[in-house]
Amino acid sequence: MTYEIIGEPTPVVICELNSGEQMITERGSMAWMSPNMRMETGAGGFGKAFGRLFSGESIFQNTYTAENGRGLIAFASSFPGAIRAVEISPDRPVVVQKSAFLASEAGVELSVFFQKRFSAGLFSGEGFILQQLSGSGTAFLEIDGAAVEYELGRGQSIIVDSGNLAMMDATCSVDIRTIKGMKNVLFGGEGLFNTVVTGPGRVVLQSMPVSGLAAVLAPFMPTQSN
Repeated sequence: MTYEIIGEPTPVVICELNSGEQMITERGSMAWMSPNMRMETGAGGFGKAFGRLFSGESIFQNTYTAENGRGLIAFASSFPGAIRAVEISPDRPVVVQKSAFLASEAGVELSVFFQKRFSAGLFSGEGFILQQLSGSGTAFLEIDGAAVEYELGRGQSIIVDSGNLAMMDATCSVDIRTIKGMKNVLFGGEGLFNTVVTGPGRVVLQSMPVSGLAAVLAPFMPTQSN
């Protein structure tokens, strides 16, 4: 499989597959494809299907297979931002926010990732459940806004506002930190908690989470009255 990512800030990844190669996606993100691409929808077993549903994704996956020669398929972003290609290997799984997964080669497996600290799941703004990508192959992630990457050393931390964490290596840990000072909490506009990511591992942050954009636009949206 070869690929090209084009078109930011509304990007699309165009993949060319050899005959018999497969791509998977969790939702209707296919934008266009060649006529010899065959689509099959399946749940992939009860355990995997339940895990995807529990992590906020659809029970079903779409599998696209190139038949009778090379095939072409494109997956489009649903929000202005970036598409990031990530190489997944058995010794380097990654953890992503629920809406980040766009598509991947068939060797990549999606599963539920439970944060070790219960408080981090409740208050970090990321939800108690994230997704883990494991197995082997290339995965494409949808990043809201611009993608900024950091490599954290062992014990090194970065404080992240809720919603800005797009991806991290599974070797990283997530915790929360309470914002100190009543004045800061009431008037700082940053809420009550911040997310703390601690290495070792790679962290990818996103500059414009869709949840933050929705909050900014909410006061300007018309309200319905009975």
